[in-house]
Amino acid sequence: MGFVPLVEEYRGEALENVHYGAISVVDENGKVLYAAGDPHHQTFLRSAAKPFQAIPVLKRRVDELYGLSGKETALFAASHRGETFHIEALESILRKTGIVEENLYCGPAYPLNEAARAERLRAHESKRRIFHNCSGKHSGLIALCKHMGWDEETYYMPDHPLQKEIVATLAAIAEVPESSISLGVDGCGLPIFAIPLDKIAYAYMKLACPDRIEDAVTAAAAAKMARLMNEYPDMIADTRFVCSALLKDPNLTAKGGAKGVYGIGLRRERIGISLKVSDGSEQVWPCIIGSILERLGYANQATIDRLYEVVPNEIYNDGGTLVGYRRPVYEWNAK
Repeated sequence: MGFVPLVEEYRGEALENVHYGAISVVDENGKVLYAAGDPHHQTFLRSAAKPFQAIPVLKRRVDELYGLSGKETALFAASHRGETFHIEALESILRKTGIVEENLYCGPAYPLNEAARAERLRAHESKRRIFHNCSGKHSGLIALCKHMGWDEETYYMPDHPLQKEIVATLAAIAEVPESSISLGVDGCGLPIFAIPLDKIAYAYMKLACPDRIEDAVTAAAAAKMARLMNEYPDMIADTRFVCSALLKDPNLTAKGGAKGVYGIGLRRERIGISLKVSDGSEQVWPCIIGSILERLGYANQATIDRLYEVVPNEIYNDGGTLVGYRRPVYEWNAK
């Protein structure tokens, strides 16, 4: 599978755990510049696909059609964690579009944010579909179906015109044949796609630098989605998560997905980064991403510092005592 050790975790001075995976860094032409492990490993994007799944929605200006705010539209690319401001924005989207919550195909859930979940449980509230972290994406997709006159009840089916357009959009941006894209079913019930890691990095480079997207309408939609992600970073995850920490940097566009996949585009540098942690851990994302930016000589130290604030490389126990540390250990292979 081409995975190599990325991060070692120590308790005291004894090695306790090793996280394996792969990294790919590409230039604006998609050429691999640096890699750890196999930079072409076929990888499901999971929620890292959301900005690209939203592009067909913004191409039709669905947000403008229904009078959605920028904050609401940002939720189309979000893995929101169910804080109050997320739920209020989602309820507003449903009101403006006339979408019935029960028609969202994502299952009822409780918020991912611990405090938000505890608040709902204390209030004896039941699980809701808009508490699901993918509900913003689903709302946008149903709104597009309403606008296009497509069947709204089957929007999650792979042969639905919406899903076919999403696959075509990703294939065009990543520059891969549609026939090479492996399909699966995501946690929220929608089709999800696997492409090589270097193509994920290339797609994120284009999201950051949409002038590299040939179709002008697609490029404009990608640019708008990326801009909204930067303008409303806390809508994309929550107030303390890797995605929001990165998106506070206007030079970056970034989104993670389940099972350890992450994509980042750098505007000034015109490069893309992708990574996959083979055990699916998200806890080691800051360690890996921070070290990648450091090795690239990234100029904005504040961004790297924010990452390490989300999950420090120092490991503390429940009583606040320093008991270990994690460190990046991958070899940086220039191609």
